[in-house]
Amino acid sequence: MECTVKWLGTDNGMSFVAETGSGHVVNMDGTPEAGGRNLAARPMELVLAGAGGCTAFDVVLILKRGRHAVSGCDVSLSAERAAADPKVFTRIHFHFKVKGHHLKPEVVARAIELSSEKYCSASIMLGKTAELTHDFEIVEDGIGVE
Repeated sequence: MECTVKWLGTDNGMSFVAETGSGHVVNMDGTPEAGGRNLAARPMELVLAGAGGCTAFDVVLILKRGRHAVSGCDVSLSAERAAADPKVFTRIHFHFKVKGHHLKPEVVARAIELSSEKYCSASIMLGKTAELTHDFEIVEDGIGVE
């Protein structure tokens, strides 16, 4: 895996652009107090977003492979950071809203558990410095109801 991050120069404050090995581009910026222009996500916000995307991907894949009628998965993350540098994440809470038809709570819980303990490399890595907690809700979508 590769990534190149480039500072956009003095005229652009603290704006950076990252190009991933798969050819995608992500913009990053800082707060005005840090010399940024608040034009894009902060790098640490992207770390948090990456963990959310990684675990949501896992949960959907696990449910689909189990032939469960999943039609949506949102993950809201809230994080706390250390007060002193390097200001690592110290706590992260993942709240899943899983949508589908006749999804059983124990099946959704198991999918989240598998992601958090075995498959999601991003959240497992963050778990080295942060306490990770999870909860979920299931939203019935009514698809397939006669």
